[in-house]
Amino acid sequence: MEDLDFTSPEAPKPATPPAAPVPAAQPPFKAAHSPFYKPEIARSIFESVGRAESFATGQAIFEEDEKTAGGLFSRKGTSRMYFIAAGEVALTVGGRPLDTIKPGEIFGEMAVISDQPRSAAARARTDCRGWSMGAEELQAALQRAPGFTLMLMSVMFDRLRFIAARLAMRKGGRPVGGRQAARLDPALLARLEASLDRSASVRYAKGAAIMREGQAGTCLYVVKEGSVLVHIGQTVLERVPMGGTFGEMAVVDQSPRTASATAETECELLAIDRASFIEAVKREPLLATTMLRDIAERLRHMNAQLG
Repeated sequence: MEDLDFTSPEAPKPATPPAAPVPAAQPPFKAAHSPFYKPEIARSIFESVGRAESFATGQAIFEEDEKTAGGLFSRKGTSRMYFIAAGEVALTVGGRPLDTIKPGEIFGEMAVISDQPRSAAARARTDCRGWSMGAEELQAALQRAPGFTLMLMSVMFDRLRFIAARLAMRKGGRPVGGRQAARLDPALLARLEASLDRSASVRYAKGAAIMREGQAGTCLYVVKEGSVLVHIGQTVLERVPMGGTFGEMAVVDQSPRTASATAETECELLAIDRASFIEAVKREPLLATTMLRDIAERLRHMNAQLG
């Protein structure tokens, strides 16, 4: 798997609007919109480290609000994520249709990465077959093929963009919620800084704009000192403390910024370009797992702001 190219996007495809809008309190699940999601690579990974699965028409795969155990950092996790090779799976929220998973797509990864209950129910619409992975198998996949992290991130970022667009349409703002970005382990942060050029360190005064919605992004940021507010318009999504990261979307899939960032205090940041980030992910598996879990929690928090 080490020779597979995870970092080049597929040729862009015309965007097609969904048949019907997703209700505000429901998270988007579609995986296949990302230009970095490659079904053949996902299948090879699931097949090599996962477990073969088959489901009969009408069979429940998991239930909404089903409790999880452990998450990505635990070897005691019971939740599994799935790759469908044949057949279709229906996702529902509150008994209402949410999405249909088709061959070549992944679903259920949120519960494996985090330790939160399932956000939807999954049931086989037709006879299905494919593979599944739990937390331990996902850890093994990320260690053997660190670039798989970029594919998972790109899938989750598509969902974040969907929610960010809906938040941007709202008038007015809300006060800062309880969400605070995860912090990198101090030892990991020190190793990351040591691997970067000195020019990667940048400083901002309190209140300074660090990035703006719609701008082209060339780097992600790690907060070395101080704190940063990430917001869409006047709606503050999260505080990023020392050791936290932000701006990853533009680096992973080279898309415009979906949110703005402002220095809450005077701060010093590490600016990491795409090539340096890819090398860091390959060198530090803990960076990949920490960021995946933080993105999963960010997605849940942003979705809750729509409710």
